[in-house]
Amino acid sequence: MLLATHAAPAAVQPPPTPSTLSQPARPNQTPAVRVRRPQAAHLRDLRGQRDFRYVEVKEKSEPSGWDWFWLRILHWLSEMLETPTGRVAWEYGGYAFLVLALGFAVLKFLQVDLTRAFGRAPRRTALSYDTEVEDLHALDLEAELASAEQQHNYRLAVRLGYLSVLRQLSDKGLIRWQPDKTNHDYLYELPAGALPEAFRELTRQFEYVWYGEQDDLTTADYERARTARLDFQRRLTPGRNAA
Repeated sequence: MLLATHAAPAAVQPPPTPSTLSQPARPNQTPAVRVRRPQAAHLRDLRGQRDFRYVEVKEKSEPSGWDWFWLRILHWLSEMLETPTGRVAWEYGGYAFLVLALGFAVLKFLQVDLTRAFGRAPRRTALSYDTEVEDLHALDLEAELASAEQQHNYRLAVRLGYLSVLRQLSDKGLIRWQPDKTNHDYLYELPAGALPEAFRELTRQFEYVWYGEQDDLTTADYERARTARLDFQRRLTPGRNAA
């Protein structure tokens, strides 16, 4: 009875657990990103395109025989320069080349004829004009040619006859004569046909006689050259087809 008269004590409450504690509201979380990978076949196709190649691959070519030749020469030179004799030859050879080049430049500046030191110098024919600045239209070729034939100077006569051909071609507008041109320049200026071949033969005869210093021409030799020249000049006369 005594116990019943007393109020029962309040039941002991258990301590709050962490799960029961008030928690702040969580913010909205971003959903996980799903990576979509391209197909393997598509990647292989892209790798095969030139625009996606960032390193240019150079194809190796097999060296040719000429390349092997120079490689052997360079290898031989490198081995020779590694020896004491080779190093000395390379050093003093360079000095010798510079001295020779300087001497050659000085001799050319002084206009020294170097051909006299290595052989017979070309003999100059006495002319009344300078062959380097000769003017075809200012020379009296007919008188000069007649004088050379009378003196049996057939080498000079061949030259004067060839000059008369050039003047005739120039007067007819078939070539454009200039002192600095070569005989072969005039050959390419001639119109197509039989005329260039005939002029080529005249040029060959003239260069053989004049530059070959053929002073031993006989009268028969000169007559053959003269006949060929006159036949060529007849092609250029009015009323004949030059081609």
